[in-house]
Amino acid sequence: MTDEGDGLRSSSTADLVKHLTEQTSDLVRKELELAKTELSEKARTAGAGAGMLGGAGVAGLLALGALTACVILLLAQGMDAWLAALIVAVVYAAVAGVLAMNGRERVKEGMPPAPEQTVETVKEDVQWARTQATSARR
Repeated sequence: MTDEGDGLRSSSTADLVKHLTEQTSDLVRKELELAKTELSEKARTAGAGAGMLGGAGVAGLLALGALTACVILLLAQGMDAWLAALIVAVVYAAVAGVLAMNGRERVKEGMPPAPEQTVETVKEDVQWARTQATSARR
């Protein structure tokens, strides 16, 4: 056995509780430091990925512009160019409207953004801890 183990055996309950509290505080502090480090590394990686996605979005938008010009020029072979451009614009507006309506419905389904089930279980845990603390005092 270690000297610390022998020292703990002869300690009072108050000293043991104090020692446990200190160790628990140290453990929680170290876990929080580890979580911060892990989150900052993940955020750095996610930031790089988000930058790449932004670049892909810009390139995709440029490709869509070129495709739009191609479709307008193709339609302009059989009609006036202004009418071909209007037809493409109306099709894009219809697609945008459908996407906007569906997106709005999905956002409404996701509201409120709070994790409701987790909030409820935390409330239950707090109530249980209060009950345990009250019954321990009696």
